[in-house]
Amino acid sequence: MSATTAMSTANATNMTRPGARSTTSWGGFVDAVRESGQYTTAAEAERIARIVLSALGGHVVGDERVDLARRMPEEAARVIASRIPATRQLTAAEFVDDVAARIEGATPVTARWDVSSVLSVLASTVGDELVVRVLRQLPSGYALLFGRAELAPMT
Repeated sequence: MSATTAMSTANATNMTRPGARSTTSWGGFVDAVRESGQYTTAAEAERIARIVLSALGGHVVGDERVDLARRMPEEAARVIASRIPATRQLTAAEFVDDVAARIEGATPVTARWDVSSVLSVLASTVGDELVVRVLRQLPSGYALLFGRAELAPMT
């Protein structure tokens, strides 16, 4: 069983309780990111996860930010919560460019891979209901970064 599948299975029951802390450890989250992004080392996956989660933390506010932090492993919650809310919402493309600027040697193409690798694992960790709520806060275009189709505007 893959790390992502195992994480989804382990969290399925946990995520039915609103506000429940993820049963996934930070190491398990990083392992799932490593597998999802096909990173060579856990250190590389952890570095990318921290950068992407930090960037996301600036764009999710209110109850969704609190619930996201509650449902993530503690270390991920700290990374998300430590970010001061952004003064301006970024489009999905601007968000990827922002992440690319934080990763040495990254291009928009490699940064999109990194963002999608982390956010798809985040989505499987926190559950669909919270992902939908988070996506409602963000400008159109973010759904694909979370591994979701966006066929109609989120209303």
